[in-house]
Amino acid sequence: MAAFVKRHPAAPAEFFACEAAGLRWLAVPDGVPCVRVLDVDASSLTLERLDPVPPTRAEARRFGERLAVTHSAGAAAFGAAPEGWAGPGFFGSLSDPLPMSFAEHDVWGAFYAQERIGPMGERARPRLSPRARADLDTVIARCEAGDVDDGAPAARLHGDLWSGNVMWTDRGVVLIDPAAHGGHHETDLAMLALFGCPFLDEIIAGYQGVRPLRKGWRERTALHQLYPLLAHVVLFGGGYADRTERALAATSHPYRR
Repeated sequence: MAAFVKRHPAAPAEFFACEAAGLRWLAVPDGVPCVRVLDVDASSLTLERLDPVPPTRAEARRFGERLAVTHSAGAAAFGAAPEGWAGPGFFGSLSDPLPMSFAEHDVWGAFYAQERIGPMGERARPRLSPRARADLDTVIARCEAGDVDDGAPAARLHGDLWSGNVMWTDRGVVLIDPAAHGGHHETDLAMLALFGCPFLDEIIAGYQGVRPLRKGWRERTALHQLYPLLAHVVLFGGGYADRTERALAATSHPYRR
């Protein structure tokens, strides 16, 4: 089997082991396949080499169906680490990953406020306008008050499901580079929409055929995109501030249940 080796001299300790644990945890029967882990050590991660092919509508729908199965495999709690992993979590690129909490919560809103948009918002706050900072405080307060909770169980999330981590191969979509954890199932779908993904409409249709989405899910997309948007402000600067501020404005009002 041809191999691909990920290596970076400045990678944090346990970065590669965390990624390997996430890939193994996400690889559930009938779910979306993940790239195979061949070896892992303190300084590198060896994976099977994937040969990309053009995306198709048929494979996009199949991806959506399989993603619903992956999510439904569940997690111990919101914020839970991949099973068997007791180390730290990471979000972002290999060259400059940010810390990601694995603190566990019983409900999604408190988890999202306290472990995701709260800490990331503090890092991004100096680059946001006063209005955006106020909107961020409002969104955090609404999350902590339970305004966004719907009773859905913790899903098994990829956690960084932008289109660059979706590999189209001759055996269908294969996932790479996760920030795997227990979260809300709409989060992965919102991440797919954040920077665009081929045939997203077919992915959603396939997903809905297996796990129908609750009414108003499109209106909640901006809420689920806040964490990666705030992370982009932190990592890449003010060029992402405008889009982040629009998402904050869109979510700083009562949410439809």
